[in-house]
Amino acid sequence: MPNKSQTNSGDNASEILDVLIVGAGLSGIGAAKHLQMHCPFATWRIFESRDAIGGTWDLFRYPGIRSDSDMYTLGYAFKPWLDHKSIADGSTIRNYIQETADENGITQYIRHGRQVTHASWSSEHSHWTITATSKGSSEPVVVKAKFLYLCCGYYSYQKGHQPDFPGQSNFKGQWVHPQFWPKQLNYADKQVVVIGSGATAVTLVPEMAKTASHVTMLQRTPTYVVSRPGSDAVSLWFQKFLPQQLAYQVTRFKNVCLGMLSYQLARSQPQFVKNYLVKLAAKQLRSDEKAQHFSPSYKPWDQRLCLVPDGDLFKQIRKGNASVVTDTIQNFTERGIELSSGKTLEADIIVSATGLSLNILGDIHIEVDGKVFNASQAMAYRGMWLSDLPNAIMTFGYTNASWTLKADLTATYTCRLLNYMRKHGHQKAVPVRDPNMAEQDYLSFTSGYVQRAKNVLPKQGVQAPWQVNQNYFKDIMLIRYGRLNDGVMKFS
Repeated sequence: MPNKSQTNSGDNASEILDVLIVGAGLSGIGAAKHLQMHCPFATWRIFESRDAIGGTWDLFRYPGIRSDSDMYTLGYAFKPWLDHKSIADGSTIRNYIQETADENGITQYIRHGRQVTHASWSSEHSHWTITATSKGSSEPVVVKAKFLYLCCGYYSYQKGHQPDFPGQSNFKGQWVHPQFWPKQLNYADKQVVVIGSGATAVTLVPEMAKTASHVTMLQRTPTYVVSRPGSDAVSLWFQKFLPQQLAYQVTRFKNVCLGMLSYQLARSQPQFVKNYLVKLAAKQLRSDEKAQHFSPSYKPWDQRLCLVPDGDLFKQIRKGNASVVTDTIQNFTERGIELSSGKTLEADIIVSATGLSLNILGDIHIEVDGKVFNASQAMAYRGMWLSDLPNAIMTFGYTNASWTLKADLTATYTCRLLNYMRKHGHQKAVPVRDPNMAEQDYLSFTSGYVQRAKNVLPKQGVQAPWQVNQNYFKDIMLIRYGRLNDGVMKFS
């Protein structure tokens, strides 16, 4: 629990918080809990732009919304995942986050309806001045904090990615983007086309196919889709014989190891793994021909693999309730889509599962000593801090594993750093970039949403500590146990 000074601190503009957390999603609630555990002296608040806790898991409400990672690694290290489902639906994850906030006394320190728009660092005063809009008020909220902890994700909540399709306005049916799903949308007995082949599409298709007349997944290029059990039988067995926390940690360790081993195998033996994944799809579909729709030209893990619990997508295709078409869009008609192959897909509803619109640092306008800070020109330090940005941590999860694994490590590092600065009397910490360090893309993924954001995302270097590792165990050693005063992080 926060110390007594936490109770009345931070809501008064004249007071200075130790930490302001931006975002009350999975990362923000986890960050607050770590501060409670490891920095009991710290005063903090969470600013959340929306009216609810949960971030992604509250925003997205499309049918079938679920995790694309197992919950034993997507869950917090400090709070066991006890639900029997390993791949969990959105509402269950949202309840898990809410429960974490409630049982740890975090909820009362969340300020909802506060959208952070500006943050200005002053080296003279060694603190941030943060400006936020306040829902229901024309007056902005201004607070000061020694440390800015950005847990606002990596995509825009206000807009999703929507390509400008030829003739799109011709379509007279209903057009839907998953990020803004209509509450009362009725798709029962309707012809549905879902444009896309990523995690959202492979989630939507089997769920909608349960009641729709037919659902077609229209993809420009295939994606690797892997079936895995909806429940982890090994974990359920552990839970029968071991204490809850121990059973959870053992399962978490098992799943991290299996994930890393499969990733390393895919990168070292891509053709072997590709053949294996396509054969698995063919076995699920009972058709080598249909399996070609799940045989991409790129190597496994050049883009993220899509998980489907208990093969639900493949089951609906086998039943004839769903189908996959690999083609490109020529034009839209009043009743559907004309494809480049000459075929036509009729539709009552078209779902544009075409991806996210990525951003960085929550699209907050940031200034350092009066100069505008441009994140795209900065280099990432250990994948969680940007060069020449004082006293500011950002949470950015793994692309080849669960987001929370990196979020937990980021929180651990933040607490170590705050304790170190307090012990040594430092007021400012900033990673200073080596001007001779060669740079490369922040993410190596070839996914469309990553490629579109190249001019938005920061860079990474070719050597530590400027590399963005996609290796949890390596990061444990570097982040949890590595030197804080490493010669790159400058304290003053």
